[in-house]
Amino acid sequence: MRDAYRSPLTALGAVLALWLILGFWPLFTGSRVALSLLVVLVSGVMLWRQRRASQTRVTAVRDIVDENLPPEDFQGAVILVCSDNNPLFVPGSRHRKTRQGWYLWVKDAEQLPLFAQHLSLVRPALLSQISVMLAVVPELHTSGEDFTQCMRGWQRAVVQCRAAFGTIPPLWTVTWISPPVACTDAEPVWFTTVSQRSGIQVYQSAQGNVSLAEWTRETRSDGRLSRLSQGLWLDSLLAWQNSAVNDLLSVQRGELPVMKPCVQGMCMVPVSGIAGNLWQQHITSVTALPPDAVVTTEPLPLPELLLPALPRRRGVSRRMVCWGYAGLLGGIFLALAMLASWMNNQRLIRNVGDHLALYHQLTGKPVAPKLRAQQRLRADGALLDDWQRRGEPLRYRLGLYQGLRLGPIVEAAVSDWAPPPPPPPVIKKIIQGPKTIRLDSMSLFDSGKSALKAGSTKMLVNYLVGVKAKPGWLIVVSGHTDNTGSQQINQPLSLKRAEAVRNWMRDTGDVPESCFAVQGYGDSRPAAPNDTPEGRALNRRVEISLVPQADACRIPGNTHASSQDDDVLKNETE
Repeated sequence: MRDAYRSPLTALGAVLALWLILGFWPLFTGSRVALSLLVVLVSGVMLWRQRRASQTRVTAVRDIVDENLPPEDFQGAVILVCSDNNPLFVPGSRHRKTRQGWYLWVKDAEQLPLFAQHLSLVRPALLSQISVMLAVVPELHTSGEDFTQCMRGWQRAVVQCRAAFGTIPPLWTVTWISPPVACTDAEPVWFTTVSQRSGIQVYQSAQGNVSLAEWTRETRSDGRLSRLSQGLWLDSLLAWQNSAVNDLLSVQRGELPVMKPCVQGMCMVPVSGIAGNLWQQHITSVTALPPDAVVTTEPLPLPELLLPALPRRRGVSRRMVCWGYAGLLGGIFLALAMLASWMNNQRLIRNVGDHLALYHQLTGKPVAPKLRAQQRLRADGALLDDWQRRGEPLRYRLGLYQGLRLGPIVEAAVSDWAPPPPPPPVIKKIIQGPKTIRLDSMSLFDSGKSALKAGSTKMLVNYLVGVKAKPGWLIVVSGHTDNTGSQQINQPLSLKRAEAVRNWMRDTGDVPESCFAVQGYGDSRPAAPNDTPEGRALNRRVEISLVPQADACRIPGNTHASSQDDDVLKNETE
């Protein structure tokens, strides 16, 4: 991944990861928070390291000026000129542009991998057009051992370019030597080897490419020097080239692989050399006569004729690479999001299915478990209906939502059973001994109220028709509540309810108020334990008792009733 777009892609990956964790993946809240913090921490560290690496790279390649680089839409070959490259460039210049190629000057072997990395970052579309040219000028060297070490350093640097390019870039060599003295005024002659089958080809601007044998048979028009002398000069160059360069590249040494140049070129052109250079040493060893030194200020000719033979493949622009990685991240996110959505929907199906299975297993006897299971299904149905109207959550979407088919199933299950209707409200009358009637407060009053409900008077008429006001009997009306609420509320409420019943009896039966005694006990006298709904229902009551009391309830014109009158209560069972 290239540094130029590594940071935005890291940020994009962090955003997608957070979206996946918070919006899709089925996790508990604590796990989501922990993973979100981990993603933020990791992405922050990666961005910091990328920034540090970018700053280090910029410092390392400060000698590389982007104005010297070819534009990203350049269609020709891009050549990294290494080794003896100074004679190929005008002093102060770091590149040469031709119709077919763009030649870039590389400072030294240490800079070559950094240069390759820089190009891969700022000109990724040109990677397929890049090759490495080893420029060999033996007349610039005097020590064979130093030359060998220099070649090995460049060979190692070319191998290190694999980290930036993904593969070892094409390598080719070009050698420049001064021609024989008699030919110094002639035009440059190129000897090229593109493939072993075609052999050595000779190029001159006047005749173009011809084979070496054909070129050797020809004689110069001026007749002063045959090309045989140049051929002998070429044989010496080939011998030196094979021993000093080709054999070095073709032998594997440790981590350095065998590197066979894809193209080789040799040019006979005047070269400004130094005294006692390698070429003079080689010619002296062969002929015992050192060649004369040549002085020239012109840059060496570029190997334009070799560029069409270089391997080429289609490149990918930086924008295309960036979009490719973004598409890859988006594809991974979509796959994981769909997986999470599928898992969420399966969990929804499993939960609703468990509720349905439990609901269908219960027979309804007793009613409470079946009713609780039905209430859970009602809650499931309400949730699914709400999602259908307002849209399901994002974690269930991506075309995998299953709630639409679950809704009718839940609705049908809820509708196929109903709890038995509750018994009609009745006044529960429990006879305590022969003289007490117990009335259910909830049948007479609303919750927390002391006014008789509409319709309760009919019940009172039916159940209290046997209560007669007799002289010598006191009608005691007492109110009771359960333990729900405080005593400060329950006691006054029970008293007011007893007074309401007393007032109704007084007004309806034309019974003097002196016949009544009203009491409110609150929850102090429970008839049953208050820890069950049934017990609390029994405790919410109004009791009516006839208590014999001398001189009680004297009605003018009535005779004194016997204290043994047993027909004052009409005992009824439920």
